[in-house]
Amino acid sequence: MAAKQDKEAAKAAARQRRVERRERWRQYFEAFQTQRREDPLLLPLMLASILGLGAVGFVIGLFVNFQWYLLVLGLLFGVLLALVIFGRRAQRTIYSKAEGQPGAAAWVLDNLRGRWNVTQAVSGTAQMDVVHRVLGRPGVILVGEGAPHRVKTLLAQEKKRISRMVGTTPIYDITVGNDEGQVPLRRLQQHLMRLPRNITAGEIDSLEARLAALASRGAAGAALPKGPLPQGAKIRNVQRAIRRR
Repeated sequence: MAAKQDKEAAKAAARQRRVERRERWRQYFEAFQTQRREDPLLLPLMLASILGLGAVGFVIGLFVNFQWYLLVLGLLFGVLLALVIFGRRAQRTIYSKAEGQPGAAAWVLDNLRGRWNVTQAVSGTAQMDVVHRVLGRPGVILVGEGAPHRVKTLLAQEKKRISRMVGTTPIYDITVGNDEGQVPLRRLQQHLMRLPRNITAGEIDSLEARLAALASRGAAGAALPKGPLPQGAKIRNVQRAIRRR
């Protein structure tokens, strides 16, 4: 009886995996079709990478009498390069659409890889200027998005408000934008990743507990729209698709 139940459970799990696999391929295909319509150079560049590396492998193989083996190898590397090209160009398109939209920085922060605790819209204004708080190995990072003159005031107020709670922990403030002294949206993740590691993982938990009392007052959080990007457009999905190949 138990063996029969185990077999049925295994079959059900296998069916579920097949369904999930088909759904992933459907999402990849839809993402490719969307990007291809918006990016006329995508398909030519992908084909050029596949055929180009295949041709290079074949020519090199002629000199060592392994042309067919190196042709196949070159085509495989070409497919990998084509996927990288697709991922990079899709990422650039997503960022260009998100640029300047309310909530764009919050979306980028939510897609951070690694140990980061993100609290969206800890302060804000009625004009959709907001400050997000990020806890990580660098310390406390305040990320502002909106009109620079208002965001500067918000960042100063929030920095003063939490300074007594965090003690000697470094506090960084970042304004997202394309002006001098600002961090472009497309480079926000990279900028955070390059900050020095000043505290331990245990200290992050301690900071999170101390700052829990300073949670969002609600007004700014309620005003922040959810998802500045087209439905289904997520960088992580593209990156996962590349890694799975």
